[in-house]
This record gives sequence, C-alpha cells and structure tokens, in this order.
Amino acid sequence: MRVLVAMSGGVDSSVAAALLVRAGHEVVGATLKLWGGSGDSGCCSVADVDDARRVADELGIEHRVFNFSEEFSRDVVEPYVADHAGGRTPNPCVECNRAVKFGHLAVRARRLGFDAVATGHHARVQVAGPRVMLRRGADRQKDQSYVLSTLRTPDLEHVLMPVGDLTKTAVRELARQFGLRTAAKPDSQDVCFISSKPSEMGRSAFLAERIPLHAGRVVDVTTGAELATLDAIELVTVGQRRGLGAASGERRYAVRVDIASATVFAGSQADLLTNGVAFGARSWFDEPLDAGTAIEVQVSAHGEPRPAVVTAGGVEFARPARRVAPGQVVACYVGDVVVGSGIAA
Repeated sequence: MRVLVAMSGGVDSSVAAALLVRAGHEVVGATLKLWGGSGDSGCCSVADVDDARRVADELGIEHRVFNFSEEFSRDVVEPYVADHAGGRTPNPCVECNRAVKFGHLAVRARRLGFDAVATGHHARVQVAGPRVMLRRGADRQKDQSYVLSTLRTPDLEHVLMPVGDLTKTAVRELARQFGLRTAAKPDSQDVCFISSKPSEMGRSAFLAERIPLHAGRVVDVTTGAELATLDAIELVTVGQRRGLGAASGERRYAVRVDIASATVFAGSQADLLTNGVAFGARSWFDEPLDAGTAIEVQVSAHGEPRPAVVTAGGVEFARPARRVAPGQVVACYVGDVVVGSGIAA
C-alpha cells in the first residue's frame, strides 16, 4: 500500500512512519508548512521540519514539504480571530486537524495517488465492515481523540494511526530501537501561530494586530456591582480567574462574557457550576443518538470525561460541573468510541 505519512517532526509521527516502513508499505513523509509568522513554534517550526526530514533520511524514505499556509490562515487562523471577536473560546488545533490534516492533506494525497494517509495521533481507527469508528488511544494519558472528534466517517476511511495502540513509553522505546533522532524529543504544547515566549508575540498582541480590542468592566454576577475594569474583553474566557482584577477576598471566575455590553460577569466557583451545555452546532459520527441516551463528554483535550445524557439541544450532565466556554468543542463518547461532537453555545 502507498501511504503518505504526516510527519510533524515529533516522536509519534516518526514512529508511525517507521512502523509502516517495517510493515512493507511504500511510505512517503510529508511535513506541512502552515505558519511562518513570529509565533512559528509548536508543531510547525523550522526545526520540526528539519527533524522530520532527517527522520525520513534515517528511514530511507522520500520527504516532501507541502505549503498549506493560505488554507491554514483561511480555515484556522481567521476563525480563531473571529471567535475571539465574538466572545467565544476557539479550538484551533481541532480546526487544524479537521480542515487541514484530514481535509486539504487528504485531498492532496488522493490526487498524488496514495492509498492512505497516516498520522501519529494517539487514537484508533477501527473498521467493522462498512462502518468506520474513531476510538480513544490505548494510552489514556496521551489520548488525542478529543481533537479529532469533529471528524466523520468519510474523513477516516483511508486513514491509518499506527501508534494508537501503543503507550507513549512504548513509542519512545520503539524510536530508540529504530535509532530515530526524535526518540527523546519533548511533546509540542503550543498553538503554532502564537508563542508562549515573553520575547515573542503572544495572544493579546496577535489579536490586537487583527481586531480592535475593547475595554470592559467586571461585575458581580449576583449583585451587578462593578468590581474592576479590563483592557480587552475579547481576551477573557469563561472559567478564567487570573487577570480579572476582581480581588475581593474570595476567588472570582468569569461566569459569562457579554461582548455587546463589554461586560464580564464574575462569581464564585459555585457560580461556575451548571447542569449541562447547549450546542450551537452538533454533528454525529454515525447515526444520531436519541434524547436520553447515556454518554460521556469531554470538554478539553486532556479533561476528565463527564457522565451525561443527550438532550434535544445539547447534553445534560449527570451532576453539576464547570461551565463550558462558548466556542469550545464537546466530544461525545459511548465507551471509548467517539459518537459525535458539539460546539458550546
């Protein structure tokens, strides 16, 4: 089988490529050029491209670089900026996977005559007859099914995830056995177009170059009393505690953000609790689930699953839990199988 492996320069995709070579497939590595701005970090840096190329050399396979910077800017960065302008909290890594890696890259692979695309994600694609399922990775601490939860059957019909059945420890051991330069390389944590380094452009500066940032006020969610003022309400997310300037003896959290009135409503940790989340948009992986169906939901990449039931407009938690920021992806599971996802309203 002719397989195009998305090689990010990390250990997981390096081992994915090595396993496919060992299995006898015709393998070509591809690294994506997505962003070249001052926040060129995370999984898109120049150093990562170099690491991917060198690993490909070590494996004796061809390596290509595909420039998807225009598509990335249009489909990931622009929606990210628009979400902040609207008071939502975006998931750029989820969108990058959906639109670019399992979208534009898959189309390119088909045009070039590849039979499948492979990635280093810690998740599992299971084919059962005509049905394709997305399952959690074997290593629950490294499971990445959340960031893939907006994908659907057509996106995964020709996808391989060779490390999904492995623990991270096993992946690194295999990298050492294969003699790969990425064996001890740390995992990437940053959003690739925004740097966490103080000397480089952070989120506030990045957004300030693209949208107006407006001053706002912080008020008590119960009494309406003004507690503080803010330089940029677009930078506040539900659940945030630091940076609100609302120190008054007890910890206060952003409970709701109202862009129209430039107001953040702050309250106690108890005020953050809610019985469920409404979806602004929802899609099912396969067949829609009936209201009342028991599921688990995950509301962040490494969050703990929450028991819930399906409702007509979203999900209801089995017990009160922290609010989900508008714009965030809510991944829905039955067991370890992704059954759908929604965007918090």
